[in-house]
Order: sequence, then C-alpha cells, then structure tokens
Amino acid sequence: MPPTARPEHLRTEDARWRGALAVLGEMRRTPGVTRAAVAQRLGLSSGSATDITARLRDLELLAETPAPASGRGRPTTVLTPHLNGPLVVVADLRLEDWRCAVAALDGVPRTVAADVHASRAPADVVGAVAEGVRGVVDRYGDRVRAVGAAVTATVQHGEVVQASTLGWDAVDLGVLARELPLVIGNDATLEGVAEARGGAAAGAATALHVTIEGGLGGSLVVAGRPVDGATGAGGEFGHLPFGDPGLRCPCGATGCWELNVDGRAIARHLGDPEPADPRTYLLTALSSPDTGVRAAVARAAADFGRGLAGLVNALDPDVVTLGGLAWPLRTAAGPEFDSAFTGGLMRFRRAAPPTVLAAARGEDGALHGAAAVALDLFLTGTGLTAWAERH
Repeated sequence: MPPTARPEHLRTEDARWRGALAVLGEMRRTPGVTRAAVAQRLGLSSGSATDITARLRDLELLAETPAPASGRGRPTTVLTPHLNGPLVVVADLRLEDWRCAVAALDGVPRTVAADVHASRAPADVVGAVAEGVRGVVDRYGDRVRAVGAAVTATVQHGEVVQASTLGWDAVDLGVLARELPLVIGNDATLEGVAEARGGAAAGAATALHVTIEGGLGGSLVVAGRPVDGATGAGGEFGHLPFGDPGLRCPCGATGCWELNVDGRAIARHLGDPEPADPRTYLLTALSSPDTGVRAAVARAAADFGRGLAGLVNALDPDVVTLGGLAWPLRTAAGPEFDSAFTGGLMRFRRAAPPTVLAAARGEDGALHGAAAVALDLFLTGTGLTAWAERH
C-alpha cells in the first residue's frame, strides 16, 4: 500500500478539491473537531472555512452542529460525517472467524455481520465473507464507495499469496468488491496503520507495530503509511530468522521468530503436542499459575524482547506498539522481557529507548486500519468529483 505518483489529470482533480480534502482530513484525524480549530490548523480565514464546510454540507459529506459555548468569541460548529454521507465496507478475515463492518468518513468501523468459519477451505471462507460484504453493499447502495479487507495472510501486489496459518497459498479476494474499488492488506500491517493514525502511536513520525496472534506480524509506519516493500509483502517480522534454525515454519522457512514466541513455543517448552489453535493455547498459558507454564511463558517473553530489540536497532522507531497477545506476554513476564529487550539494544539506545505501549485499538485494530486505507481510495479529487456527480 505504498503511495504512488498520480497522473496529471488526477493531480488536477486533487487541486480542485484541495481545500475540501484538507478539511475532511482534519475531521478524520480529530473526531469532534470544530470548524474554528480546522481553520486555525489549515491557515484558513473564517470566511473560507465557512464556504468550504457549506459546500461539503450541501454535498452530504459532513454535518455541523453547534459547539459547546467556551467563553468569548464567535460561536463555531463541530464537524461530523453526514448521516447520508459516503461509506466504506471493511472485512477482517481472521484465523477462526470473519467480521464485516461499515465506516463513515470518521473511519470508525461498526460491525454489522460476523461468523465463524464453517471450514478453512478458501472457497468456503471467501464465499461467506463475500456474501456478508454484498449484504452491506445492497443495504447502503451507492453510498458505499470502496471496500477494504484485512487478512491474516501475506499480501503482495494487493493480492493474497500465502496464508500459512490458514494453510492457503494464493487466493483471489476480488469477489469481495465486485465493481467497487478494493484494497487488501495484511491484518498486522493495517493494525499498525490504525495505531499510527489515531491510536497509541498517533503523532509519531515513525511507529513500529508488532502483534502476536496465531503467529507474529507487524509493520513499520512512516508518516501514517506502512513501509511494506517493493511488492507490498513487507512487515513479515515473524519470519525473521531469530528462532531455532532446526524448526521449520509452515511458511516454508526455518528458524522463524514466531515459532519462539507464540503458543507453539509454550507447548514445545512444556512437551505438549503442537496446538491446533496457538492463540488460545497462549492465552490460557498467560493466566496459568503453574510454575512450569510460567517458566515457559518467561522463556517466550525473553525471546520476544530480544527480537523486538533487534527490530528497534534496525528500524529506529519513535514508538513501539504491541497488539494482540504481545502486550499480555510482555506483562506476564515483565522482568524477563525487559532484561532481554534492554540487553538486545545497542549501547547508545539504552539511555533513551523508544516507548513501548499497548495498542489502543484492541481487537478492532485491523478493521480501523482497513477503513483508513479504504477511505484513502475515496478521498481524492476523483472520488469527490464522482460523489458530487451523484448529487
């Protein structure tokens, strides 16, 4: 999902809508922002801000409500998405289930459909998700302007090429969107986008996000956009060779880091068979009072801290956010994690390491991220022109 150069005619459309896009961008970034605050941030006169918001109101892109009185000064309004405004539909395809949500221009997803996988056969899973998306699109009609999909899979050139935890190779998700614009992203990458744009890493120029679920993933987000490599498949941190080279990962590589930190690692340390559901196994282990289990958790936490230090050394983030079970693992064995993390940092970093925070979006992070990138597809000059023509 890297930014790409736009053709001249599209840049012309963007210029035509520059003021409108800037105002809508502020509304997205700061829910509940006032017109006066937007004008101040963008350097607009009061008259220009009033004219732009009136135009957007007429196009049913935003609504204005009186702001609470705050002392002297001219009254202003709070900017919110219009009740009849554009929407994006987003899907989150996870290891055991899927969810479908709808989001307005504020990017806040509201789940409207969900189900567990009847089977893990690609056709069955994709068919069920597509039916859920179609139901939402049929309900809202041409208010829906784009579809976003978060997938627990490796995504290259906007397509799923491998989903190791689901046992899939390449899978076509084009059926999710039919004629609508579609953007597909790895779930951990999109979680990172959500944290950088409005979560725990909001305001950070360079944010590192790492999550543990049925494996480990993450993303480096710079200026709100994921750094996902030449083909879009970057961020597969769980497959860095930080682990035991004698272990082969379902991805096909050996020594993958995620094999040392998720539920499979705990089971291996305890002499148990490899769990069918590593996430649930790890979640259970994290709350266990058993001495042996706690020792296994501490060992995994140390491996996690050491690997995270390696990422910090290589990527130099301002802040690190931990999603999924990464934060519970870190807190369940805090001394072991801290010792390994600090010990793995280069000496010059130890005086002021990046802050490590719990992700703020929780289990909805991928939905928030998918909504953000789907709205990016719509909020262009071309997208607004098409919406205006609808009126």
